[in-house]
Amino acid sequence: IQTLNLMNNPMKTNTSYMVKFGGILGGVSVIFALILFTLDMHYGQEPLVNYVNYAISIGVIVLGIYTFRRDNEGFLSLSQAIKLGLGISLISAIIALVYTGLLMNVIEPTYMETVSELTKSKIIDENPEMTQEQLNAALDMMEKFQGFGVIAGFILIFSLFFGFLTSLVAGLILKKARPE
Repeated sequence: IQTLNLMNNPMKTNTSYMVKFGGILGGVSVIFALILFTLDMHYGQEPLVNYVNYAISIGVIVLGIYTFRRDNEGFLSLSQAIKLGLGISLISAIIALVYTGLLMNVIEPTYMETVSELTKSKIIDENPEMTQEQLNAALDMMEKFQGFGVIAGFILIFSLFFGFLTSLVAGLILKKARPE
């Protein structure tokens, strides 16, 4: 009888919600990134672009947690919310890493060189008093953080941290314990 119950409602597991909403978040994020790419806005870090990314992430994570709560008779623990948020963020980050790898190696192989040039120009514009020695040191440091492994690490860490904070707040708001 228990197996039949699970067959009728397969969305009862945390993992299925993580995969579903992580896939949604990853897909929407890639679509947004492709839109930025086609508009040639994928190099800059405009605050509005970052706010839209944050809003998308918060919206999908909260929707995933809320849907899980709704599908589980209105009950949700804080630990379930945090696990869901971290899982959604992890799946989304993996999708973002695949896109980033494709961007850097297939779609636009000169991506990192262009980013370096833009960053160099920005450093020079914002710090006109910087000596050549200081500029070279800054550029050497910047170069160390341009490998895919470092970028992947930053994406994973930031996604999990942001997912944790979002799910913590959402979990505190949406939690409802089962009566004993």
